[in-house]
Amino acid sequence: MPAGNSPVSVWPRTAEPHPRVRLDVRQSGADRRAALARDVRRGLTATPRRLPPKYFYDATGSELFDRLTRLPEYYLTRAERSILDVRGAPLMRLVRPTDVVEIGAGMATKIRPLLRAAPDVSRYVPFDVDEDTMRAACVTLARAFPAVEVHGVVGDFESDLAHVPPPRGRRLVTFFGSTIGNLEPSTRRRFLRTVRGLLGGDGRFLLGVDLMKDPRMLHAAYDDAQAVTAAFNRNVLRVVNRALGGDFDPDAFRHEARVDVAAERVEMHLVAARAQRVRLDALDLTVRFAAGESIWTESSYKFTRPGVERMLAAGRLRIDRWLTDRDDHFALLTAAPV
Repeated sequence: MPAGNSPVSVWPRTAEPHPRVRLDVRQSGADRRAALARDVRRGLTATPRRLPPKYFYDATGSELFDRLTRLPEYYLTRAERSILDVRGAPLMRLVRPTDVVEIGAGMATKIRPLLRAAPDVSRYVPFDVDEDTMRAACVTLARAFPAVEVHGVVGDFESDLAHVPPPRGRRLVTFFGSTIGNLEPSTRRRFLRTVRGLLGGDGRFLLGVDLMKDPRMLHAAYDDAQAVTAAFNRNVLRVVNRALGGDFDPDAFRHEARVDVAAERVEMHLVAARAQRVRLDALDLTVRFAAGESIWTESSYKFTRPGVERMLAAGRLRIDRWLTDRDDHFALLTAAPV
């Protein structure tokens, strides 16, 4: 459905409509397929070739990412969780929101302890791109928190956040996992300006950011010994094959993680192991790869506090509180409107 049309309210296929749940679909499966087709055509005909990281996440990709977050090398999830475990409840008591929006909510596991620590919350607005996941998450949250209304929104956070309902009282917008690091700087600025518009006059933005650190530690987190990240990276080719009638051979591409210290980012690439030809029937497109040619699949930017301050200022936000884990690997911050 085009983003400008009226939303469709839908319910879990395995459950009766819940009286305190509304789910607005701003991007349907057909919309996502059309966007994928546009992005793949643009990316595979560009120099260098690219595929957006949001297409890692079909059911297999989500399962692989869950495994990845539990690997010893992948410190990000543990570090963020350690901050939330110790400082999350006190933070919620300080902010005292009545309205909570979670961007990239998934199954809404991270937000539940925070909602338990915030008795004034009367509405929770999860936002994510997968309709089935949102159905399940909305009903699960409504059952767990009988006093909270749940208003889910299905959409792409790069284009559909304007459809989040206006705040009811003091709003907290959350964006966990340093997902903001997957956005290029210009996209990041647009995103933060949109978030600023969601906050109202006295809201707060709770943001997780991965901090710049030893390049060896960064490389290990994106090139683990069990090769789970490699499988996760190659999965984007399977998503493209299924959606667009492609004949990519994922095993003909090797996973490569590159740390660019000057740009403060980790890049993930899929590098052609041999010269090959790939056909995408739905696009009527043939792509030829030379041996050693790569597809750039992800940039994961890392941050410093001064860099975060500059980034937020461009979105008319300022740091309110800055919390880190004991090793200063990860930061969780609240930002206020300016």
